[in-house]
Amino acid sequence: MDAREDFHRTVQLLSALALYAHTFGADPDFVDAVGPALAVSLPEPPPDAFPSGCDPHDGPQHPGGQP
Repeated sequence: MDAREDFHRTVQLLSALALYAHTFGADPDFVDAVGPALAVSLPEPPPDAFPSGCDPHDGPQHPGGQP
């Protein structure tokens, strides 16, 4: 699996977990255990993941971000 596939697969898993977390009967302990593990395992995006001239580190301050 190359870096691009790894990145996209991890994003898909995080998305699926987010959907699961909002379903009736979801196990919150599972979500609490797996969510952070998936987030930590998210690799750096591949170099061509963003359009040319786009800096993913430049943009609006997100809630909870460092000032």
